[in-house]
Amino acid sequence: MKKTILAGVLTTLLSVPTAIAAENTDDLRKIIEQQQQVLDELERRLNETEKRVERTADVVDENIGHTSATTIGGYGEMHYNNIKDNQTDTRNEEIDFHRFVLFFGHEFTDNIRFFSEVELEHSISGDGQNGEVELEQAYVEYDFNQQLSGKAGLFLIPVGILNETHEPATFYGVERNPVEKNIIPTTWWEGGLALDIIAAPGFDIDLAVTSGLDVPTTGDNAYNIRSGRQKVSEAIASDFAYTARIKYTAIPGLELAATAQYQSDITQGAVGVDSAQAILLSGHVIYTIQKFTIKALIANWNIDSNEAEALGKDKQDGYYIEPSYRFNESFGIFARYNEYDTQGGNNDDTSITQTNVGINYWLHENVVFKADYENQGGANDADGFNLGVGYQF
Repeated sequence: MKKTILAGVLTTLLSVPTAIAAENTDDLRKIIEQQQQVLDELERRLNETEKRVERTADVVDENIGHTSATTIGGYGEMHYNNIKDNQTDTRNEEIDFHRFVLFFGHEFTDNIRFFSEVELEHSISGDGQNGEVELEQAYVEYDFNQQLSGKAGLFLIPVGILNETHEPATFYGVERNPVEKNIIPTTWWEGGLALDIIAAPGFDIDLAVTSGLDVPTTGDNAYNIRSGRQKVSEAIASDFAYTARIKYTAIPGLELAATAQYQSDITQGAVGVDSAQAILLSGHVIYTIQKFTIKALIANWNIDSNEAEALGKDKQDGYYIEPSYRFNESFGIFARYNEYDTQGGNNDDTSITQTNVGINYWLHENVVFKADYENQGGANDADGFNLGVGYQF
């Protein structure tokens, strides 16, 4: 191709009337020399172009079939709540961009990877603001073989239904259910080591040794489980937590799981109080038959502490049941009954019930609009409605 181009250029240049107009041989020689310089420059440029094209082709060949080892994702949800407290005759009307979350991951090799999750809660954080910026996950995972993997870092505790899978398009209802919020307590992450064992097809075992809870021992939130999350922020590590979960998914449409956690002192050696040994037991079932799904979960804390017992907080438990029906890819309806008690060890009627019924509309499989009616009973007396929109990618 290069020779063809040069021949064409040469023919064009030699056909100009310059040579005819030359009065003598010296003029013709000068013209030929000038033409030769032009041809030499053109050949040099063509050679450089060919080299650049060859280099580009080599790079393309090297990268064909390869994708980036780094991934980015995330989710978010905005809520509108309109709930009236019938005991105080006050109404809470609030709109809140509850969560904005970004995922960052990287695959170093086929069996070594990193995953992280950064969350901004309530839109803005800082002194005097409502929100927080939180690192909810940041761990390195290694596959020893096809049956055994391990991770080290900051990760979600393997318990309940929502704690590990809580993107808004994956569950019904605007707000997360109160049992997994107040008893488990979702979202719950710790720092440490974990193993995931595939004991048989559809039968998994998770084991973890992590940082533990550090519950306050005085004030309104004394021995409150949710208030004990340290979020791996200069967490006191005097007392670790030990977690085990078994999960069965061998039957299509069925998930059965049970979790147990033990911590010898959830006060982390607080001065002036007894140590508080705590055991969490939780189990859940999810069963889907065609378009109908039913979920049920139960969770129970037993705290061995004189101070916790005096407050009635030595026993904290709850359960919920949620049937739902998904008509098609776009519409689904649900109902959920919750009952929980964070002071189940006393003789007072401190249990709270909550019933939600509502609808999800998936504009896209990863974009959802939600609406539900809420009624609280027992120790609470409130009712109202919630609206929400959520996404994930």
